[in-house]
Amino acid sequence: VQLQAFGGGLVQPGDSLRLSCTASGRTSATAWFRQAPGKEREFVAVLRRSTNSIYYADSVKGRFTISRDNTNNAVYLQMNSLKPEDTAVYYCAASPTTPITSAVHYPRMYPYWGQGTLVTVSS
Repeated sequence: VQLQAFGGGLVQPGDSLRLSCTASGRTSATAWFRQAPGKEREFVAVLRRSTNSIYYADSVKGRFTISRDNTNNAVYLQMNSLKPEDTAVYYCAASPTTPITSAVHYPRMYPYWGQGTLVTVSS
């Protein structure tokens, strides 16, 4: 399965941005991670297809929304009220199996990764 992530860009604090991730095949879970300069990759959000369950990192809860479009085999990350600390390269990741709830935030649970798209929040 190949993933393509796009939609990043330069925005001002408080702006919105929508990231898209398209997959070449079927997956059971799709997640977004991000990595800021000098920091480790961190979990942002995940959508598990079988249960349609969604989880967010506390840092984005209430501001970001993950959703899917089955027609286009795509997963989106709507990001509102962006902050400078949201600046990072955002990666979509997917798994052919459904990770358990306690493990959704581990990058190793996702064997498929997109190339990353840069989001810069700056005034």
